[in-house]
Amino acid sequence: MALQLLDTLKDSITTYTGLSPTTFFTVVALALAFYYFVSGFFGSSDHGGHQQRSRNFEEEVEALPPPVQLGEITEEELKEYDGTDPKKSLLMAIKGQIYDVTQSRMFYGPEGPYALFAGKDASRALAKMSFEEKDLTGDISGLGAFELDALQDWEYKFMSKYVKVGTVKQAVPVNDGEANVESVEATDGEAKPAEGDASGSAKPLEDDGPSKGSEAANDVPSETVATETVDKSDADVDKD
Repeated sequence: MALQLLDTLKDSITTYTGLSPTTFFTVVALALAFYYFVSGFFGSSDHGGHQQRSRNFEEEVEALPPPVQLGEITEEELKEYDGTDPKKSLLMAIKGQIYDVTQSRMFYGPEGPYALFAGKDASRALAKMSFEEKDLTGDISGLGAFELDALQDWEYKFMSKYVKVGTVKQAVPVNDGEANVESVEATDGEAKPAEGDASGSAKPLEDDGPSKGSEAANDVPSETVATETVDKSDADVDKD
């Protein structure tokens, strides 16, 4: 059975290639040897390059600085972590929460597609998927429900993937109570001269007192004269 298959194979080789079985197998062996020689030469070079790239990547990963907790910082201080200084962490904020995105430098680094978001609170830009400079702010007032949902998704992604290292210090607006106190103090200061004027203008009224007293004093003699006249009339009646 085996001999019949071998004879059939020899006949097929001769029929389809025109070569004898010995010549055919010799050519096949040489072709395989040449293939392994060439693939070994280029394959070893590529393998060495792959190992070198892997080594460089591992060194880059090991060189990443560990996340440093910054606490509360201002927006100006946050700009220092935009990736331009390779010795500093790469930071980004969402809704006032700062995250260390150094591990995604390929996206948020100086040459990444989202580099303009680094070192800023880009909440509004992420919600609107905008790359405009005016939207690179943490102000999310006036956004629609769809945009707020998109921002929420971004926040969940950052919370699950990156380490939170601080918060953005918000500017404190002027308190209305303090403004009212200042205005009241200013009003009191302006009112003091008026009180002095009022007291000064009241002095002439005090001077009028004696005149009123003098009028009263003048009225007293009139009443006395009338009394004396009545007494005299009664005396005359008694005489009669």
